Amino acid sequence: MNYAPNLPRYLNMLYQGRATSSLTGLIALITQIWFLGQGLPASASCPAALDQMQTHRVAAGDTLASVAAAYRLQPTTLTRFNPQIGSSASSGLAAGASLVIPPFDGLVASVSAGESWQSLAERYSSRADLLFEINGCTATVPSRIFIPGNLAAVGNRPVVAQLSGYPLASPADIAISYGWQPHTDRNELVFNSGIAFAIPTPNTAVAVASGTVAFAGERAGYGLMVVINHDQGLQTRYANLSDLSVALGQTVNTATPIGPVGKDAPGYLYFEVRTNSTAGWVAEDPGKYVPALELR
Repeated sequence: MNYAPNLPRYLNMLYQGRATSSLTGLIALITQIWFLGQGLPASASCPAALDQMQTHRVAAGDTLASVAAAYRLQPTTLTRFNPQIGSSASSGLAAGASLVIPPFDGLVASVSAGESWQSLAERYSSRADLLFEINGCTATVPSRIFIPGNLAAVGNRPVVAQLSGYPLASPADIAISYGWQPHTDRNELVFNSGIAFAIPTPNTAVAVASGTVAFAGERAGYGLMVVINHDQGLQTRYANLSDLSVALGQTVNTATPIGPVGKDAPGYLYFEVRTNSTAGWVAEDPGKYVPALELR
């Protein structure tokens, strides 16, 4: 592959990247350079969310709730993109009307001059690498971007959905945090999709919010695990349990016992929070969704 024709562009991007201090900015830069080297626009790999909008023609009997469910969206997302319709999930929609359907939950935000992916990530409690990819992997931030997530708009700033409980019956220290962390045995960083609680004495995992058990059983790499689906497109996972106290399809409430953990203490509980998207259930920082974690 001959990279010479694009070399000035590579050098210019590298020069601009000298001001990039975050890992996400470096990832974005490397991604851009790779695509240029292949002779492809970055959007060839990650199409922008705003280019994936669909139109739904309302049929007789359609409701806000039924249309939202058909596209795996929250009703509030539909009303955000279609302000002309009512907010009642059970109310009927006018047959023949057209609705704008985004690819997943979120909102559209206007970008001010001089803003970067990092500054936008901080403003909207998101991640720069995620915003970069969702919006087409472009080095230059567009004037309008899609902010993904299960959000409720307050002015132009989203509020993240909350899970009110705490995942253990008794408080425990966090042994491994979410995100990039040093590997315990190797001299390298690894990405943790959840958090691990140290369990010095036997404890009990409990639901952090009401929901429905979507999985309860053994899973490779997780041991005994329970998965609970909650409202607002959220999911929690509780792994490395000693036993199971719930079954598939069971409805649970906040603080419902999920299963004992650390029966042969010391042990640990592995806990994840995930959000629903077209790419599947995406792991998120539990601290953003479980306020009780900040109090421990």
